[in-house]
Amino acid sequence: MIRVEETRDLTHPRAIRRTVFIEEQRVPEAEEWDGLDGEAIQLVAFDGDRAVGTARILTGDGYGKIGRVAVLKEGRGLGTGAALMRAAIERLRATPGIREARLGAQTHALGFYERLGFVAHGEEYDDAGIPHRNMTLRF
Repeated sequence: MIRVEETRDLTHPRAIRRTVFIEEQRVPEAEEWDGLDGEAIQLVAFDGDRAVGTARILTGDGYGKIGRVAVLKEGRGLGTGAALMRAAIERLRATPGIREARLGAQTHALGFYERLGFVAHGEEYDDAGIPHRNMTLRF
């Protein structure tokens, strides 16, 4: 069973993101390490004692931005991504003043986020060479 924990330790989030974004998806390191990790809420998904997924949450005026959602190959197909997203959404819903969750979704994952209640809006755009669309979930 997948469990999700908040952490301040960046060891697991950075290792997972390096594997998924930099190695698998060829995102340039300079774009992946944007300097925002220290101010973000970090989530890590575990399958037993192995870290298999991560996401981060940043907050703004009335909204939370969920990003850097990444799942290692061995964690895919187990509900890891959905568990991370549910934890992020619940964390934001419990935060006073937050009225919506936002994210920039890789277009191949739009259906995944739509099943969680997110709605796509705006035009497709390029982020690190990967097509994305903005999505919002209002609380």
